[in-house]
Amino acid sequence: MALILSIDTSIDSAEIALEKDGVLLKSEINGEPKNHGSFLQIAIKNILSSTNTAVNTLDAVAVANGPGSYTGLRVGLASAKGLCFALNKPLITISTLEILARTMKQQFMLNNNYLFCPMIDARRMEVFTAMYNFNIDQVLPTQAMILDDTSFRQQLDKQVIVFSGNGSHKLKEIINHPNALFANLETPNKIAATIAIAEAKYLIKNFGNLAYSEPYYVKDVFFAEKSKK
Repeated sequence: MALILSIDTSIDSAEIALEKDGVLLKSEINGEPKNHGSFLQIAIKNILSSTNTAVNTLDAVAVANGPGSYTGLRVGLASAKGLCFALNKPLITISTLEILARTMKQQFMLNNNYLFCPMIDARRMEVFTAMYNFNIDQVLPTQAMILDDTSFRQQLDKQVIVFSGNGSHKLKEIINHPNALFANLETPNKIAATIAIAEAKYLIKNFGNLAYSEPYYVKDVFFAEKSKK
């Protein structure tokens, strides 16, 4: 059992939550992606203050480490690692796609033969995606995928797939298959799923490497530097 601060700034909706023994104590949500950096530290301070929680009583810090917004991932992981270093607490890293898949399962009464396919917008017709079964075991690995009208056809011919996330509308516009369902979860409330995963990982001591944990971008990232004059 644990007192865990969870940080998710990986996609459009940033969510910060404090949970104890898997039960939510307090949370704050920001729906403006460009403001996640300024929102994060204030939200953490407000949550700890409003729950009368001393920061050194945290047992761990959990963070969604991707895929997702490159800036959002760096902001979230840097803050989580900073807290863990300062407090000498373990770091828990969580896949954003797993959070979305578990959110789909929690929010919809779905047949246990369905597959869950969360999608994160990666610009143009590309998405970051993976596929999970009803037990949230990954059956298609995390990848960057360029969508077309043949995407997932082999899987859809065999069973129902539920698509969600802020990239799923791209697929909805180009395929028409009776086994393709689209959940209205472009900006979901992911807090329940995040704290459930964080608690489960804490109990089995599935911690990230504090020194070497990095955002999971999926694709290589190149940061341009301005030439010095």
